Amino acid sequence: MSDRYRPQRRRVLQSAAALAALSLGGMRGALAAGESAASTASAADAATAPDTDAASGAAAGQITAQLARYMASARSTPLPEAVVLACKHRILDTFGAMVSGSRLPAGMQAARYVRELGGTPQASVIGTRMRTQVVNAALANAMCAHADETDDFEPVTKAHPGSSVVPAALAMAEHGAQSGATMIRAVALGYDLACRLLMALGPDQVRASHRSAEGTASTFGALGAAAALAGLDETAMRYAISYSAQQVSGLWSWVKDRDHVEKAFDFAGMGARNGVMAVTMAQAGMTGVSDVLDGTHNLFIALSPRPSPEAMLDGLGTRFYVTETAIKTYSVGYPIQSPLDALLSLRRQYGLTPANVRGIVVRIPPDAEGIVGDSAMPDVNCQHLVALALVKGAVSFRDSHDAALMHDPAILAVRAKVSLQPDPALHDPAAPRGARVEVTLTDGRTVSHLTRFPPGTRENPLTSEAVAAKARDLMAPVLGDARTTALITRLERLETLKDLRELRPFITA
Repeated sequence: MSDRYRPQRRRVLQSAAALAALSLGGMRGALAAGESAASTASAADAATAPDTDAASGAAAGQITAQLARYMASARSTPLPEAVVLACKHRILDTFGAMVSGSRLPAGMQAARYVRELGGTPQASVIGTRMRTQVVNAALANAMCAHADETDDFEPVTKAHPGSSVVPAALAMAEHGAQSGATMIRAVALGYDLACRLLMALGPDQVRASHRSAEGTASTFGALGAAAALAGLDETAMRYAISYSAQQVSGLWSWVKDRDHVEKAFDFAGMGARNGVMAVTMAQAGMTGVSDVLDGTHNLFIALSPRPSPEAMLDGLGTRFYVTETAIKTYSVGYPIQSPLDALLSLRRQYGLTPANVRGIVVRIPPDAEGIVGDSAMPDVNCQHLVALALVKGAVSFRDSHDAALMHDPAILAVRAKVSLQPDPALHDPAAPRGARVEVTLTDGRTVSHLTRFPPGTRENPLTSEAVAAKARDLMAPVLGDARTTALITRLERLETLKDLRELRPFITA
């Protein structure tokens, strides 16, 4: 976040009584002075003796309490203008992913599945005429959002927050006839919880245990969005956190999915379902554990050998992860964004064609090879997409999902020239998804281009016009030009929308 937003953000925080002590130290001091005055703390919580855990160094109930208190206030706390804009960009981008994904196998199968479940008509399923129970709608729409590789991505944690957070927020906001402004604040909270959980666990620690960081984050992302819209008090927030913690899951085995159907569930649908279910259970009055993030048997020590629980709170209310996620330029796996940008830059600069290229070396961070190296899915196969980009000069949504192109003779001939090489030099925490492409020409020259930050990252952001153009390309084939324009206009002015149900005519079949 730029320094120019800090004074405004500070004023916002100072004006919110509920956030009077947002820094970790400040919140601990406030908790010590005023814990007994918290009207929503249960008698059992008050009677529990402090239990210090070696992994966290925090007294039992403190992290859970502070997070729950912040979550309960987030619904009504104004956001800085830059954060509001970032939220609207991600919401629009995710709507594009949901609408386009509703016509892909994962989205269609999810819609068919929840239709067979039936349920009270509480929220819409994108791209259909169906309304179903809010948990089922969140599941289906989230699978639509990650039915391909169109949704956003947080480069440090590798989370995909939008595909679980926005569908959860949409389902809860529609069901509760909530305003657009409330949904925006809920989305900001969801992004924070998704990314902060991984920062607390350690993204590399999660992956080292064969778990999926994306699946791990998505439940807490949906929890944050749904809880804010449900208007839970602090006590109910604690229970919702605990019900969500029990459901946090996800295995690295998603890389073996050949059809992008289970992957859509693993990355998005599962988390959206879990988070919304946890919130609606607490909303219905179910009680539970009030300090799942603290003391013995807490979430952090259960899922990480070296957790940093304080990361759940550090900068909470001043650092907004929604401003740090990357909106994809291409509808492909995120580690392929930089290789495509680099290859297409070289193609324009040197007039590259299949005929004048002898060989292509694509250098990527070592941890990316297992994700995009020779995958069976066209939109997650780096070698295939680099060859496609050289042949066609662009990578469209349609082409990136066309499995038949993986057998196209012209593309296969170029693909044979592409070598993918993990490069430890690109293991750069400041630019975790950079890539270098080196092209050897038939005349003997070698040219190269390094893309540290592809378009759409925080360091190289897209304009509002570019975000809308991407969403239009994704949605118009499904909704038609007129409805797409109307939907984009409303999402760009989302803070003025009084009732999310007004979006129904623009998102259903």
